[in-house]
Amino acid sequence: MDTTIRLKIKKEVDTPTARKILKLKGSIISNSFTDLIHYDDADEINYLHYFTIDILKKQEVIEYLNSFIKKEGLSNEIHIIENKKAIID
Repeated sequence: MDTTIRLKIKKEVDTPTARKILKLKGSIISNSFTDLIHYDDADEINYLHYFTIDILKKQEVIEYLNSFIKKEGLSNEIHIIENKKAIID
């Protein structure tokens, strides 16, 4: 069974931050969590990036995302959304 992971990402970021966001999306794919990341406008300020994973990998993926976001200092730009609520550690 599959589940969807959603990332709320700010639209307007500086170039170094944009590179970190691209690095995150690339690492999600290179770690074989998903093959494709979709995105839509969430609102005027944010994009909503989302991808489908096997439900058995959900906790692993969330831990990976939280670790990456913390390590790269992206906690103001990226929020993990689950069931339309932000996951806060």
